[in-house]
This record gives sequence, structure tokens and C-alpha cells, in this order.
Amino acid sequence: MVRIFRVPGGRCLAAVLAAALATSTYAADTAWPTKSLRFVVAFPAGAPGDIISRLIQPGLQKALGQPVVVDNKPGAGGNIGMQEVLRVNDNHTVLVGPDTMLTINPHLYRKMSFKPMEDFVPVTQLASFSQELVCHPSAGVKSLPELVAAAKKAPMSYASGGQGVPGHMAMEMLLPMIGVQMQHVAYRGPSPAMQDVLGGSVPCGFLASPVVGPLIKEGKLVPILVSGAHRLASQPAVPTAAEAGAKGYEAGFTEMMAMPRATPPAIAARLQAEVAKALAAPEVQERLATLDLEPLGNTPEQAAQRLRTENQRWAQVAARLKLQLD
Repeated sequence: MVRIFRVPGGRCLAAVLAAALATSTYAADTAWPTKSLRFVVAFPAGAPGDIISRLIQPGLQKALGQPVVVDNKPGAGGNIGMQEVLRVNDNHTVLVGPDTMLTINPHLYRKMSFKPMEDFVPVTQLASFSQELVCHPSAGVKSLPELVAAAKKAPMSYASGGQGVPGHMAMEMLLPMIGVQMQHVAYRGPSPAMQDVLGGSVPCGFLASPVVGPLIKEGKLVPILVSGAHRLASQPAVPTAAEAGAKGYEAGFTEMMAMPRATPPAIAARLQAEVAKALAAPEVQERLATLDLEPLGNTPEQAAQRLRTENQRWAQVAARLKLQLD
């Protein structure tokens, strides 16, 4: 098992001790992996899960002695990627994407052919991140009160990376609290959504902070708030939603890895241990910090507990908002 600890400043580091992996834990699977690993990233290139997968790819290839292929399969809030992993089900195909695939999708999609919380077992949560509400400078808003006033004066829209994804749910959770309505414009991933906000065709967007952060620093987008409980280290002047005026609001998310339920626990434990090592590499830590991605690398058991908690929380939000998707 890999020990996880927190250092001053709140950033999680995966302190990896190879000796802590007891031989008996995975003695039956010492030959794994026997072929290349395929990371099915359920969102497009540029999404946080895609970024993390490619960052840890070299370290994992070296540690596991097999190629690691990153394969983007976006669509339907991650459902297409999940279906692909379940279809293959070969102990070498791994799902990567936001925890909302398991915690939110079951409450939104009426025609799912599988049950995410039952058919998948978490391997680890890679990193936590916030969504960030941003607007194009032409929208003329620089704060949440200004956005509320503008939305009450004339119809406004916002972009997200798709139906039921973190940005969509974060915004739909926020809107009732601030007493306004905005039209949702869904895209196939955060990057194309960001491009249209950047071009001004959609005035605002609720998108992952790693996606919009660089554009905020360049002055091309105006930050309004972040969805998590804490301000971002790279943008200390941007308030949380609670600080901006939506008291009690908090919506944090994680990028995770999961495999089909039938995966031997020893394989999941081995992969988690090596992922934690890869996340602990100084160059990976440095890059994640610049993107406001807080590395986790927790155990399958820790990830499962966190997913259960989030699943219950988002079930209540989905029921209140009465959101249903096909």
C-alpha cells in the first residue's frame, strides 16, 4: 500500500515506499502487465485527465516495463469512454476522467446500459481541481454581483465541456443560489468550450481551472470565481464562490482512474502504487502545481470512500435541479 500524507500548504504528495508493497498483495499477478496499457481518457485532449495521463506516462512505462497508450474517447459526459473500457475488460484497459462519471452520471442519464458505481472499481484519484467561472472581456463583468446584474438585464449563456460534466453541474448548482438563469451551451470537452468563450461567441464559461488559467494570466479571460473551498495558489486574487457571494457553495472535483469491477484487487493495487510514484516525481509535481492540480494518488479504498460521499451529495443536487439527460 502507498502512504499518502499532507505537507504544509495543503498539497497532497504521494510518498512512495516500494517496500511497503507486500509481496503477498499481488503475488498471483506478478506477471502483470503482460502487454501495453491503454488509458481510455473519456474527455478530449487538453482536459485535466488527459494532461495528467501524459505527464505520468513516461514514468509508468519505465516502472511497468510496458508501453502506455493514451487514447481519448470523449462524449456523453464520459459515458462513451466507460462503455469502451467495459467492452474490452482485459485488465490492461484503464478509464481516466473526472469523478463525475461515477458520481453524477448515474443520476442524470436515463438510458445508461451499465451502472458506473457498481461496474467499476476505482484505482486511484489522480488529482483534485476546481472549476472556474470566466467571462470574455466584452461581457463587461468582473465579479459575481456584476454577472448577476447583467444576467437579470438581458439573457446570457455560458459554456461547459458537456452535459453533466463538472462545469455544467457546478454552474447549475450555483445559478439557483444567486437567483438568475443562464442558457447552457454544451461542448465536447473543455477545450472547444474555452475556444468559443475566448472568441466571444459565448460570453462566459464554467471550465476547469487548468484549461482557462493560462488565458486568465494573459488577460484574455476575466475570472469571476472558483468552485472549490479554497482559492487557487496561482490566482490568489480570484475569490471562491462562497467569498464572491454564494454562501455555502462548494464544488470540488477529482480526476481518477478506474477499471472494471472484475479486475483483481492485486492489479488495481499495483497500478495505484506505480501511479503514486509517477505523481511524486518532482517534474510532475512542478507541472501539476502550475496547473492548480493537487496530486492525490490515494489507494483504491480511499478513492472508493470519497466517491461514495460525492455520489450521495450529487444525487441530492441532481434531484433538486431535476436534470435528466438521454
